[in-house]
Amino acid sequence: MPDWSGEKFNLNNIMEQNYLGNPNLKKANVSQEWTKEELQEYKKCMDNPQYFIENYIMIVSLDEGLVPFKMYDFQKEMIGTFHNNRFTICKLPRQSGKSTTIIAYLLHYVLFNPTVNVAILANKAATARDLLGRLQLAYEHLPKWLQQGVMSWNKGSLELENGSKILASSTSASAVRGGSYNIIFLDEFAYVPANVAEQFFSSVYPTISSGKTTKVMIVSTPHGMNMFYKLWVDAEEERNEYVPIEVHWSEVPGRDAEWKEQTIKNTSEAQFNTEFECEFLGSIDTLVSPAKLRTLTYRTPITSNAGLDVHVNPQKDHTYFITADVSRGTANDYSAFVVMDVTEIPYKVVAKYRDNEIKPLLFPSKIYDVARAYNQAFVMIEVNDIGEQVANTMQFDLEYDNLIMASMRGRAGQVMGGGFSGGRAQLGVRTTKAVKRVGCSNLKQLIEDSKMIIEDLEIINELSTFIIKGQSFEADEGCNDDLVACLFLFAWATDQQYFKELSDQDIRATMMKEQQDALEQDMAPFGFIVDGLEDENIGEMVDEYGTKWSPVVRNYGSNW
Repeated sequence: MPDWSGEKFNLNNIMEQNYLGNPNLKKANVSQEWTKEELQEYKKCMDNPQYFIENYIMIVSLDEGLVPFKMYDFQKEMIGTFHNNRFTICKLPRQSGKSTTIIAYLLHYVLFNPTVNVAILANKAATARDLLGRLQLAYEHLPKWLQQGVMSWNKGSLELENGSKILASSTSASAVRGGSYNIIFLDEFAYVPANVAEQFFSSVYPTISSGKTTKVMIVSTPHGMNMFYKLWVDAEEERNEYVPIEVHWSEVPGRDAEWKEQTIKNTSEAQFNTEFECEFLGSIDTLVSPAKLRTLTYRTPITSNAGLDVHVNPQKDHTYFITADVSRGTANDYSAFVVMDVTEIPYKVVAKYRDNEIKPLLFPSKIYDVARAYNQAFVMIEVNDIGEQVANTMQFDLEYDNLIMASMRGRAGQVMGGGFSGGRAQLGVRTTKAVKRVGCSNLKQLIEDSKMIIEDLEIINELSTFIIKGQSFEADEGCNDDLVACLFLFAWATDQQYFKELSDQDIRATMMKEQQDALEQDMAPFGFIVDGLEDENIGEMVDEYGTKWSPVVRNYGSNW
């Protein structure tokens, strides 16, 4: 009978060196014997990530299965840029191997750098785990002498013997809060919801950028004019530290004019322009034409604090109009308002406010403060839901005078006015189908005819994803339209006779004079303060009932 004892010993010995019985993974604390050639190769791989990737990384090809990763020229350039710079942003077309390229670099980074932490973040947790899975597959097919021993290995993270770790999660502030990361990779960052992207950069990014060697790598296909758009434009114009990398679809081998024609035939030209030409067009079938959206440019606000962005400070003798959209403050939607300068055409967005946590109880005070600062601006509040509470607070608690009201006038629908003038009157305006239809139509015309100036990034972003749905327009999936709602309410108001009176200089002057006269009449029975410059012979006043009133005179310096 043959003696299998030697074979059994060798097999057991090999199994003991594997991580959890996986023959492709080396367990931690296993000694490694090196040949001279292996040592030379190890040093070459450590010094040159491109050499390491092209000679040792395996990827899965749809047509050929498991194959060596032979990089295209633009992928080699990406690796070099990642390696030599701290901050990189990449705008690449679909199916160009962008994620695979970064995953290969991250594998090199954790293998040859001890005690580093890497975060792989995507718009969805499942996507991030899939990216980590690709990295793990490549790791399993490395020769054992190149591997670090495995300490932990699962779908959401891994830890190597050299102390390096990788975490895979959705892009959110909570995902990496409290941790210290040497590299953060943000995949398809343009598809991360706006509020999540804002929270991430406000709470997490400062801790990343504070290090001297930390890296941030952002890769995405464009999807509207959002934070990815801002970071990209700022990088191109050298307003931030990111090094921009742009790849045209024609740089991918096998893609030519015939491929383009076939792709457009199977999808659409608009989709091709977004996903392969990498244009920041946003969604398809937007309210505002893509041609006009391309021309909209944003400016950094002169002040930005607690949700309020100011682009132009209040100016003397200018007239301002505020439209407000109210949410319940549950973080799903935003409470928002937009301040428009209506002194002349084109109308201009001079300030805006947006917050998804402010409670309806506090929102009126925010509107009130801004409205007073902007020359007692006229305020119109959408009152479909909780907005009615906000409007009532503005009118009865804060006693704000310039609150717009609306009356129901039969077939004419809602008619804007400054007071209760018969019919079923209400504070603010309700967003009915008719109001939204007229408002959207007017807004489209105002913007495309350059009769409205918009230089706010968040408004432009919402316009780029405000699309037709059924018989109306709504935000695209995963996007918001609270600021756009403020705009189409304003656009609806511009058709109203009362708005035309408010925005007319002569009529405004007359109205202000009437308000001043009325105030003086109200104050007259209670006396005037005399500074010594008035006419000394102040006569008695007789009211409509024949009662004589003598003014009470206070001289400065008196004890009264």
